[in-house]
Amino acid sequence: MPNQAVKAVEIEHLSVSYGQSPALRDITLSVNQGEYIGIIGPNGGGKSTLMKSILGLIHPEQGSVKIFGKPVSEVRGMAGYVPQFALFDKRFPITVQDAVLTGRIHRSRLFLHRYSTADREKADELLEIVGMLNLKNRQIGELSGGEFQKMLIARALATEPQILLLDEPTASVDAKSRDQIFSLLEKLNHSMTILLVTHDLLAVSSQVKQLACLNRELVYHGEPELNEHIVNTLYGCPVDLIAHGVPHRVLKGHNGEDCC
Repeated sequence: MPNQAVKAVEIEHLSVSYGQSPALRDITLSVNQGEYIGIIGPNGGGKSTLMKSILGLIHPEQGSVKIFGKPVSEVRGMAGYVPQFALFDKRFPITVQDAVLTGRIHRSRLFLHRYSTADREKADELLEIVGMLNLKNRQIGELSGGEFQKMLIARALATEPQILLLDEPTASVDAKSRDQIFSLLEKLNHSMTILLVTHDLLAVSSQVKQLACLNRELVYHGEPELNEHIVNTLYGCPVDLIAHGVPHRVLKGHNGEDCC
């Protein structure tokens, strides 16, 4: 018998509500180890809630989430998280290296602790990977949007995760930084599973291997090729997709040709 793919994330019949407002309804989704999956959908469609459920930050009203076969409550450090850029206060007086080092805190059993030489070497290694080692002593408030986002990715990698979750990592960056971030994620995917929440349909078409369309319910999960029916169901109305000067494949035409 052929070997079955290892499931990095298994979500079964997951439902989450905030008070009387349903955020997710009966979501069943699995992500294989080494996968690179894009998650798209309208604002309020439950994308961030799904991320928080995978991280064990939200208790579902029903259903389950497992990481490599174990309940999320029993798994620590296997998933790194890059939250939305807007959630961070850039005025906080901390250097880039120190910000990345905060990703190592969970490794200490002491409430008051000191970073080890190994911790600092790891932080420098990660900053080199994201192309920011030369900025390690800079205050985070002096960073551009793209630099700040790459710092957050390095911080998430400091836990040495097997899964990397990112919530809109290119929402506040320019085109050059966006391309750098997607190039970085492509390289990281060689050694880890990636789940990417995004509104960037070019990323969906040219980067990810799988696509999940979410609007409180799972509308679609499969190859990163959308058709008009899926997009209209996902957003609740007809949607025109336009791209300028970038190779892409988003919508599949009726005659089998790609269209936008």
